[in-house]
Amino acid sequence: MGIDEKWRVIFDKARHGAANMAIDEAIVEAHSAGLVPPTLRFYTWQPAALSIGYFQKIREEVQLEACRSQGVDVVRRITGGRAVLHDQELTYSAVVREDIPVLPPTLLGSYRYLSQGLLAGLKKQGVAAEMTLPGAAFGQSSRLPRNGACFDAPSFYEITVDRKKLIGSAQVRKNGTLLQHGSILLDFSASQMVSLLLFSSEEERDRCQTLLQAKATSLHHVLGVIPDSTVLAQTIADEFGRTLMLEMVPDRLTDWEMERAAELEKEKFAADVWTYRR
Repeated sequence: MGIDEKWRVIFDKARHGAANMAIDEAIVEAHSAGLVPPTLRFYTWQPAALSIGYFQKIREEVQLEACRSQGVDVVRRITGGRAVLHDQELTYSAVVREDIPVLPPTLLGSYRYLSQGLLAGLKKQGVAAEMTLPGAAFGQSSRLPRNGACFDAPSFYEITVDRKKLIGSAQVRKNGTLLQHGSILLDFSASQMVSLLLFSSEEERDRCQTLLQAKATSLHHVLGVIPDSTVLAQTIADEFGRTLMLEMVPDRLTDWEMERAAELEKEKFAADVWTYRR
């Protein structure tokens, strides 16, 4: 196998929201500079966090007092998309240069490529999941309000079970490097999600909750039990490598990445000027 077929896999510990987002960006910078190989990282969140997309207007879309009262962190991602509640989930992030031969150059192609690896891991766990094309599962008439949550409907080869979204992903490209990260729902509470968002009326809030319940699912619902996140991460990593013909090498974050992540956390992701920029 050549260097482009060897990936680093990191099974990280639970961290708070700003730290998780800082580490994802630090890996992007390290890989762009040639300091580390392509990387697949798995992590969880402690405490729970609401991440908002790069372009979202936080004061118009997030119920900040509810987040504070429930002990939920709020952090802005460098990727786009809608709000995501990171609580009972396993999160993955994939970082790889855009110019490696096996990675399709288009946005849809790269989503499909990486989703194949995730899908194989879920199937190994007994989950009858599939990739869904944009608009293939749901009509536009049932979409959520613009300030709704990420799990309103599948898009870009995201992974669904029985036409309900199980993994929501977002992607950004920076300095010739792709970052794709996403939430693999172990369990899901539509009522908790909507309690953290702002709506123009109670009717709109109720409609949002109903649609989320109809359009999102979790491994708890699919399997009847909440799987062990450590076992799940290992299974997905193994099948990701097998399916995409990659050598997955267990590793850890480098000292450079940890130092850079600490800087990014302090100066960016934990700073109000970033979180409240829109």
